[in-house]
This record gives sequence, C-alpha cells and structure tokens, in this order.
Amino acid sequence: MAALQRPRTTTASTCIPDTARGTHVFTITCYRMHKGLGAGNFIRSGTFTVGGYDWCVLYYPDGNRSDNKDYVSVLVELQSKKSAVRALYDLRLTNQATGKSSLLFSRPSSFPPFNSCKDEPPRGPARFMRRDLLEASPYLHDDCLVIECDVTVIKETQVVPAYKTSEIQVPPSDLSDNLAKLLQGKKGTDLTIKVSGGEVFHAHKIVLAMRSPVFDAELFGPMGGKEKQCIEIEDMQPTVFRAFLHFIYTDSLPAMDDFDNNDSKELVKHLLVAADRYAMERLKLMCESILCKSLDAKSLAATLALSDQHHCTKLKDACIRYIKHFA
Repeated sequence: MAALQRPRTTTASTCIPDTARGTHVFTITCYRMHKGLGAGNFIRSGTFTVGGYDWCVLYYPDGNRSDNKDYVSVLVELQSKKSAVRALYDLRLTNQATGKSSLLFSRPSSFPPFNSCKDEPPRGPARFMRRDLLEASPYLHDDCLVIECDVTVIKETQVVPAYKTSEIQVPPSDLSDNLAKLLQGKKGTDLTIKVSGGEVFHAHKIVLAMRSPVFDAELFGPMGGKEKQCIEIEDMQPTVFRAFLHFIYTDSLPAMDDFDNNDSKELVKHLLVAADRYAMERLKLMCESILCKSLDAKSLAATLALSDQHHCTKLKDACIRYIKHFA
C-alpha cells in the first residue's frame, strides 16, 4: 500500500518598511535668463523636510560639469549634517497645460554621514534632459519650468512575526489532457467533418465554436443552426486538419517527431493559413514565431509571400530584416 503523504509545514513572514514621504515643487521662472550661468553653477530650491531630514533640489541650467553642458542637471542634496539616511527620490516635470507630471528619474540611495572634512555630494541625474529637447517639450511653458521632487525616507524595517501554515500539494491542471482524450475517444461528438481526400473527423460543435468565431458563426449563426451535423472543409489536407483540431482541443501544437525538418516547416505554414482562415490569433502568432526562427535563403521568398498574403506583420518584418542582413 502506498505511503500516505503528510502535509508539509511552512513558515512565512512579511517585511514592512517604516517610511515617510514628501513632495517639493520647485518652480524655475525666467528659464532663458538662467541659460549661460555656466557648467557647475546651480540654483538651489528652498529647504524642505521629509522624515525629520532637510533636503533641497539643485538645478544646473548648463549641466553640473563641462561634459554635460548640453543637458540640464537636477540633483537632490541632503542638508542635515552628520546624518545617515536611506531614501528613494523621484524627479518629475509638470506639463503646465494639463497639470500632469511625468516621471523622468527614480532611484534609491544611501546618504552616508557628513563629516567636518568632506560633505557628501548631492545625488541625481547629471543628464536629466537634453536642453534642446526640454525647450521643445510641453514642460517649458511661458518661460517657466516646474520640477517635482518626491522623497521617501526609509526609517526602519519591521518584520511581522512568522506564522505556520499547512501547505496542501495541488496537482497541475490536466484540463488539456482531458480534452485531448475527449477528442480521441469521440465521446459525445455531435459533428462530422469531411476534409479533402474524403477523410472524416468527429468533433464537438461547442468546442469548435468556443475556440473560433468562424466556426461559431458557421455552426450557431443564422446560416448554421443546431441541427447541423456535418460540414465539409476544402483545401486542407487531413494531416493539417488533424494538427489543427489538436490545437483547438489542447491549445498546443502536436509533437512533430514523425516529420523531418522540411515537412514540419510545411505543416506550420499550412497551420498558419488555417489559423488565419478561422481567426485563431494565438495559433497564428505561434506559427509566425516558429517560422521566424527557421528562416533560410531557400524558403525566404515563399515565407515572405505567405506573410504578405495572410497579414503576418511580425513574420514579414523578420523576412525583411533577414534580406537586409544578407544583402
């Protein structure tokens, strides 16, 4: 007799940081008058307090260094002396026409203690935004620029005490396996499908209608009707339809071990055509992905024509990139 599986016991805990958050709005008026101030020169915002620490924003209209002279620099400075702080700071620009702000920079940082010999330098993006892009953007309005600095100070981290729970092992879903067996066993089938060559398949109308809007219209639409028990599908080989039906029931492609490389590639091409014909977008994208990875000079022209005929934009782009690479 098989041994009984005992429930496995696990523990869990939650980390909850204690934070303080504040936002300072720094308005730069007469923007153009500040241009030419020189690299390394800045305008300091008013001091604001978050989490018990004093902060300010430094605005460098000509960059904080000579190699950043084509950019605007915006840095955050901790003004509280002899303080060690862990903080996250976000820098935003406000579209004054809409009142909405856009995040341009976000970074966590640790500010070590200051000392009498050397102050800790300010932190932030030395290349906050290229000056020409800033001047062409909606953020500069009536010669005015609005910078938002959002500072979150992490004071300490609390850990919620661990607790015990019993973990029950849940097996993975076997829905696709059950549907595959339903297809193979033909139990409850209510539709006969005749394909090219006279081969006959049996399926469930509701499954086909659920997976394809084309089948739904054909079987349950005004031209269909519940009494419809047989349909014919032309221009599709039995091998292709068998693989197509497998995907309908299992949402996966069948194993292609019995095919050589060329035959499997041809099967995928025919499946792509079927997917397009029956509006099954996921299958179509899967086929595109497979064909993209197997492009070669011999099949390139046919694959490009196929992608154009069935509106496969991703596959078409891959073909064009292949041509350019080897041109």
